[in-house]
Amino acid sequence: MNEERKPTVFEIEEGNKLLPRFDLHEFLPCITLDADTGEVLMLGYMNREALEKTIKTGLATYYSRSRKKIWVKGEESGFFQHVKDIFIDDDQDTILLKVKVDGGGASCHVGYRSCFYRKLKKGSNEELEFTETHKVFDPKIVYKHA
Repeated sequence: MNEERKPTVFEIEEGNKLLPRFDLHEFLPCITLDADTGEVLMLGYMNREALEKTIKTGLATYYSRSRKKIWVKGEESGFFQHVKDIFIDDDQDTILLKVKVDGGGASCHVGYRSCFYRKLKKGSNEELEFTETHKVFDPKIVYKHA
């Protein structure tokens, strides 16, 4: 029986081959940044198929854990994320995408440019304050099911 050899720590951490280390559920977290500004747009998840499609098509493709399916960012909204660079962290268990979004549009399904549109208010342990003042689009119009 020919078993596949596991990569060494050196190969993973310092090698020049993509050797993604998916978690127990076969997911990798994926941080997505605006390629021009460096702004964090979202955090999503990829399984092996989503990563392969992202690499092949150049369009950010994720796995929706709630819907249990592959989805291309922008397939409903039209705000496609065109991948400019794909990074992987030192132990190859997190992906970072640098993208350009069609029309400078949003990455957040709620309508904001970034999914990180709130922060914990200084001095509070529970109150959030908004960091974005307006939505880029109305999700009730863009997503007919919203």
